[in-house]
Amino acid sequence: MVGSTFAIIGAAIAATLAGIGSSYGVQAAGKAAAGVTAEKPDLFSKLFVLQALPATQGMYGLVAAIVIVMRAGLFDGTIATLSAETGWALLFAAVPIGVVGLFSGMYQGKTAAAAILMTSKQPDAQTKGMQMTALVELYAIFALVATLLIVFMVPVTQAVPAEEASETAVAALRAVSVM
Repeated sequence: MVGSTFAIIGAAIAATLAGIGSSYGVQAAGKAAAGVTAEKPDLFSKLFVLQALPATQGMYGLVAAIVIVMRAGLFDGTIATLSAETGWALLFAAVPIGVVGLFSGMYQGKTAAAAILMTSKQPDAQTKGMQMTALVELYAIFALVATLLIVFMVPVTQAVPAEEASETAVAALRAVSVM
């Protein structure tokens, strides 16, 4: 049960931290977009795309959380009995996307806000702003890949209940004493 708890905490870390980063980033870009749209409403569609870019970190965190929960065998509604080592490994596997998703989402939002201001002055520069914003995203993608690699490298082992372990030990002792 302890291992399963650690795996659930890891999934929560991945989804929560990356989601916070995306929320902050989308909000920062949204403030800039709202200001520009008030003056130049015809730019809304260009600005909306830039505002939406920081939302992807939250999606990556959610994907990582789902994969962790599936890998831990918890997706069918039962509580698996993972070993503590497996649970810890799955928890730590969530750290790359959780931490990098948090910070890259925030910084991508700041970059998107700057790109929105650039687009307000030069509407044809929106594509350049998207490229600048996407460069920050690259690190979230690297973190997602690292998380997924770690999750799939973790050997998922089930913990042996104490009653079953003691029965196995007794049977092994009987086998040895017969010899």
